[in-house]
Amino acid sequence: MLSKSREKILVIDVGGTHIKILVTGRKEVVKFASGSTMNPARMVEEVKKAAAKWAYAGISIGYPGPVVHGKIVKEPFNLACGWIGFDFEKAFGCRVKLMNDAAMQALGSYEGGRMLFLGLGTGLGSALVAEGVVEPMELAHLPYKKGRTYEDYVGLRGLERYGKKKWRNHVHEIVDVLKNALQTDYVVLGGGNAKLLKQLPAGTRLGDNANAFRGGFRLWQAVETRATRKLPTALED
Repeated sequence: MLSKSREKILVIDVGGTHIKILVTGRKEVVKFASGSTMNPARMVEEVKKAAAKWAYAGISIGYPGPVVHGKIVKEPFNLACGWIGFDFEKAFGCRVKLMNDAAMQALGSYEGGRMLFLGLGTGLGSALVAEGVVEPMELAHLPYKKGRTYEDYVGLRGLERYGKKKWRNHVHEIVDVLKNALQTDYVVLGGGNAKLLKQLPAGTRLGDNANAFRGGFRLWQAVETRATRKLPTALED
């Protein structure tokens, strides 16, 4: 495994508003705008420019959509099309591991037990980690109420539609619903908008966007299991 030889890993966190990158050994994250015109070829081109002075032997990509057996199975909701079937290893010229972006951040946030991760950003990312097994989830577009989805209430559109006060109330309500439904020990709230909460819902802790990169590095340390990966309760970073 690359971690044993201490090879450097480039982690790419793909979001609907920004794409962020970090390589092993560096602390400063580099980011650039994404949005509805961002396709995978352009993403690769922009990453290569931003990381031109960095050396790395492998890449982890956190993708904002379903990833099954390391392959993208659905086009992103907030980006341009063309991601399904794109050959990232050929484009980058090195080994690439793909993972759902929320699952990658969950992987970096995990501290044992049964954990639900919810990413409050442009959309709503979600992943469950149960006894070390990462289970990516797609809760965002499930119907919630009044013909709208969970993401419609607590994603960026919900924040803009309802305002901060009502948005916070919806976050508290939805966290309680999902925590009880999935019987989790705790919930981690990540994403750029999590910092807008004045008070955290019961049984939750605030995540850190940096955990997405931690998860990307951990991905190369993990042991194969089922459709995703199984991890020791504690991992060396």
